[in-house]
Formats: sequence, structure tokens, C-alpha cells
Amino acid sequence: MSLKVGITGGIGAGKSYVGKIFKALGVPFYDADKQAKELMNTNIEIRRSLIEAFGPDVYTETGLLDRAFLSSIVFNNPERLQTLNSIVHPIVIADAVDWSEAQTFDYSMKEAALMFESESYKTLNCTILVTAPNEVKIRRVMLRDKLPRDQVINRIAAQMTDEEKLTLADFVIVNDNCVPLLPQVLQLHEQLLQRSRSCSK
Repeated sequence: MSLKVGITGGIGAGKSYVGKIFKALGVPFYDADKQAKELMNTNIEIRRSLIEAFGPDVYTETGLLDRAFLSSIVFNNPERLQTLNSIVHPIVIADAVDWSEAQTFDYSMKEAALMFESESYKTLNCTILVTAPNEVKIRRVMLRDKLPRDQVINRIAAQMTDEEKLTLADFVIVNDNCVPLLPQVLQLHEQLLQRSRSCSK
């Protein structure tokens, strides 16, 4: 049995960086956010629904999604953002399930920023939450995205808190620049291998 494992974390927690370590260990890896961007260009159902919801200008003359146009519509508009998520998330979740069921390694991993918010964690066997103190997250995002401090704080405040996510996560990796990261990943990798193999017996 190939376990379906999810990895998530708030903005600036470093979930993508941690995910790259698992990927380097040979774990099949599904980037839900990256795949969502791809499917918004290629999936006919998503394209039709986005045009119905946001108008034909949501796609450029070359047929590609106009990300700047879409962002301008959903930015600071929770209702419009919810509409976007309701169109895209179900199809990405189904795509991830199909992908994971085709994997033959002991476990596969899906990375998603909104794993708990979208409830896609319910399609997985277990989840990993990557955490970091808010101040560390703020500094990382300011440096990475060249954003002012108050804007980063607002983005963090708009997300589900780590405390809320901890009640849903099965495993936690602390990425605070103090606790060594690699030993945590290697230990969890071994646990997941053992769990998968014990389930296969």
C-alpha cells in the first residue's frame, strides 16, 4: 500500500523547502499549487467556469490565463476568492488523487498551501505541518517577495493559524532556523516508510 501524505504550512513556514528534501529522498511529489496553475490553462471545465464567473478577459488572446487580471478581481474580495477556489480546488483534489493512486513508492507526498482550508487532507492518510514562529515567517516573506512588513502581517493574519492546523496535522516539522531540519525529515521519512510497509503486510 502506498501511503498518501500531505505537507502544508503557512506562508513563510518553508513547506516547499522541506518538500524538496523529501523529493530528493526519492519520494514522488505533487505540487498542488503548481498543478492548479497548469490546470487553469489546460482543463476545459475550469476554463469554462472561470469565463462564466469572471468574464472572457480572464484569458488572454493567446488562450493563457491572465493571472494579473484574475488577481485584481479576487484580491481583497473574499467572495470572489471563494468562487475561484470552488472552481479550481475540486478538480485539483481529484487530479491529485488520480496521481497518488498511480504511484508505486512506499508513500507519495502532496504539497498544498490550503490543505486544511480546502479539506483536501481528507483524501490523504496523514499530514505534515511545517511550522515557524511568526517573526521568522515575516522576515522570510519580506526577503523573498520584497513586500513591506505590514502587508506580510496581513497575509499571515488572513490564513488559518498554526494552532488551528496543529489540531488536524499528524506530524510536525519545526523550521525555525534553530532546530536542525534534516534530522527531523530523515526521521519522519523512516517512520512513513515503516508505516507503509506495515500496512502492506
